[in-house]
Amino acid sequence: MLSNRKEIHVEWGDCDPAGIVYFPRFFEYFDACTNALFEKAGLRKAETLKTYGLLGIPMIDTRAQFYSPARFGETVVVESRITEWGRSSFQVEHKLYNGEQLAAEGTEKRVWTVRDPHAKNGMRSEPIPPEVKDKFGK
Repeated sequence: MLSNRKEIHVEWGDCDPAGIVYFPRFFEYFDACTNALFEKAGLRKAETLKTYGLLGIPMIDTRAQFYSPARFGETVVVESRITEWGRSSFQVEHKLYNGEQLAAEGTEKRVWTVRDPHAKNGMRSEPIPPEVKDKFGK
């Protein structure tokens, strides 16, 4: 399976008054890392939205465990990969390292979503095209 490593420099605005990354920022990091994983697979966001008529790949479940802090000025590395494919959903795993130490882990469950003017909320899930899954080594 395809994986990606992304370096993130911890900025002042990422941190709480104690100088450590404020926990919601980890979810922003993970979201950016999912996008980077798709780009590594050759699926640039703007082109993918247009090619497949996507509204997006929203998260329907997200979780994280925090083991040690990341601080202002440090550079962390996030390793990301898709661990499970469903019909219209997939799960992404993120491991955030501060140096050699695993500092946090996160998972996201996302849904392949298209516009649907007939749906009450204007959108619906759709099966993920096989050629998309193939780009990740499925």
